[in-house]
Amino acid sequence: MAQDSDQSAQTRLHRTERVLVFMIAAIVLLSIASFVARMVGQVTGVDDWTAGAWPVVSVLPLIGLPVAMLLIIGYVVTSAVRRSRGSHGPSLHGDTAHGGTTR
Repeated sequence: MAQDSDQSAQTRLHRTERVLVFMIAAIVLLSIASFVARMVGQVTGVDDWTAGAWPVVSVLPLIGLPVAMLLIIGYVVTSAVRRSRGSHGPSLHGDTAHGGTTR
């Protein structure tokens, strides 16, 4: 029974990491695509960058890439916490090392 809860906790942590990786990939790819679209627009001779979708295309990399960087930092922290908990063993939270007593 305890093994099932350990496996579900590991699955939950792996799922969190997987979601972070997919979010990072989606944001970076969308930012790069909008950056390339902006360059293609420049080459094709777009004169009015304030009309249509061009304002969003122009600003998306400025917002998306820093958000992706924050998500990368979050992924590194999440991964480090998971590895740290894995190396300490499953009884880290149930022991009496912090001065508490078991009942």
